[in-house]
Amino acid sequence: MQKKISKLPFNGTKEQEAQLMQVIAENKHDKSLLMAVMQKAQDIYGYLPREVQVMIAEGMDVPLEKVYGVATFYAQFSLSPKGKYNISVCLGTACYVKGAGDVFDKLSERLGIGADECTADGKFSLTACRCIGACGLAPVLTVNEDVYGRLTVDDVDDILAKYQD
Repeated sequence: MQKKISKLPFNGTKEQEAQLMQVIAENKHDKSLLMAVMQKAQDIYGYLPREVQVMIAEGMDVPLEKVYGVATFYAQFSLSPKGKYNISVCLGTACYVKGAGDVFDKLSERLGIGADECTADGKFSLTACRCIGACGLAPVLTVNEDVYGRLTVDDVDDILAKYQD
């Protein structure tokens, strides 16, 4: 599954950029530390937008294609921001056969975003995941650390209402 690139404008701060430049300065002597630099960059920004990938590539003196290749190969990296509330719907076998796909589609419709996207206000992001180990509660979704099970599409609006602050 190809990772989606964020459609939201990049809004990194000067403080974040200074942090990243410090990390790069401490590690640029060793190109084998590229992945460690990328992990720290994601900790700083929450994701790896193109602008951050360019800073890393230039600072570490590696091709941008290499940074992008690492970012898209490893599941730990995200090319789009996570919302304040990250909704993750399990699409593992047990959940899927019990209607998780329909729950995911309803969330997508209500939020106006697709998989691996974030709402324009930064409040919600939507991801699909594989088995989270709660098969007995299928279908299951999480909102950050909150777990919701035995869901139907009719539960979507009530769940979203809990996070309208």
